[in-house]
Amino acid sequence: MRSITPGRVAGESQAGATLWREEGLKVPRRQCKKRRLGTSENGSQRRVASRPNEVWSYDFVSDQTSDGRRLKVFCVVDECTRECLALEVQRSFRAQDVITVLAALIAQRGVPAHLRSDNGPEFVAQAVQTWLKAHAVGPLYIAPGSPWENADVESFNSRLRDEHLNREAFASLLEAQVLAAGWRRDYNEARPHSALAYLAPAVFAARGRAPIGVPPLPAPASAETLKP
Repeated sequence: MRSITPGRVAGESQAGATLWREEGLKVPRRQCKKRRLGTSENGSQRRVASRPNEVWSYDFVSDQTSDGRRLKVFCVVDECTRECLALEVQRSFRAQDVITVLAALIAQRGVPAHLRSDNGPEFVAQAVQTWLKAHAVGPLYIAPGSPWENADVESFNSRLRDEHLNREAFASLLEAQVLAAGWRRDYNEARPHSALAYLAPAVFAARGRAPIGVPPLPAPASAETLKP
């Protein structure tokens, strides 16, 4: 058999590709690089929520049941009130599952002006972008590889990990779901938060207070900003 150098294939002529086929080898396809959505201008330090329901942020946290099977926890947080709006536990989530959770929240609380997230596949999926556009929700995609720009939900994730996930051994998905619901209720209604004058998030939200001196964010982004 003739010696063939794989590393040269991408730049070879058609004759080179033919040679690979004659030897029974698969010719690698050229792949276009994908451009990731997001910018530092959308970070929570630069675009701060000034009122409830202005900015929700969402993210995923991973864990597992005692048999080693994966658990995925979907967290949605109101950045002004620090309330945990949703804490859903499943084995996996698709873009449609994300939409289902958001739709239920909007039915209960109204439409947020913005949704802040990283560039996870569930968040940048075309189905999610289309749904956000249809509901006039402005997406705030942070810069790739910069979790600190989604500081509020990252802070929540850390608390969730330290106070709940690291302390529980889940025997099943159902147990994880039930315990997550209980922890979320306690977090919202009984846990004081230093950024809220040591009030619990639900208590703070009920009083209708917002951080002082924080200007409102611009109106939701137009449809053009949803394009990759």
